[in-house]
Amino acid sequence: MEMNKKVEFADWGLIDYQQAWDRQEVVFNSTIAIKTNNRNNDTTVETPNFLIFCEHPHVYTLGKSGHPENLLLDEQGLEEKGATYYKINRGGDITYHGPGQLVGYPILDMDNFFTDIHLYLRTLEEAIILTLADYGITAGRYAGFTGVWIDADNDKARKICAMGVRCSRWVTMHGFAFNVNSNLDYFKNIIPCGIDDKDVTSMQRELGHAVNMDDVKSVLRKHIASLFNMELS
Repeated sequence: MEMNKKVEFADWGLIDYQQAWDRQEVVFNSTIAIKTNNRNNDTTVETPNFLIFCEHPHVYTLGKSGHPENLLLDEQGLEEKGATYYKINRGGDITYHGPGQLVGYPILDMDNFFTDIHLYLRTLEEAIILTLADYGITAGRYAGFTGVWIDADNDKARKICAMGVRCSRWVTMHGFAFNVNSNLDYFKNIIPCGIDDKDVTSMQRELGHAVNMDDVKSVLRKHIASLFNMELS
């Protein structure tokens, strides 16, 4: 069956985490159902691909391999911060989402691109790295850790983009959390991604001023489409 490189882009804006998760699950499960029917009935129905951008109200999410003790707030503390908390089915430990953070949810059938989850993560990282470079920020990878980092080669290492994905039958969901204009104080209430001796940063902090979110989205979309050889619409 020929690979379908067409990817539908959607911007969900500021959306409740649970609502976004539910919407992802619908698309994810629908794509898996198409793949299952294709295999069982020897049919050739094209599987769709989606790239979704959004922001969330203040929320902490814990991956399936995470440690609950990495959340440093109790229920009252969460309420005081105006934040919610979810245990979810992606990889990784705990992270924070909030306004000013660009969250990306690629729901892709990797049979349309390449079936290598390691390469998938490295490719998403590269798109973030190239986007930051366009703004004059030098970023890279930190050996042994997923995500995008600044000054990863010294004791000033700080994370600017976290990643956690789920993949079933080569269909992906969840994705990345890119700190653009994030309120970094919220990261003080967790041990981010279970790493207790590293800092977290944002584009705003690195540049010394807020950045236009729509512009960042446009630049990042371009890099993701190029690196994955997508036909993005």
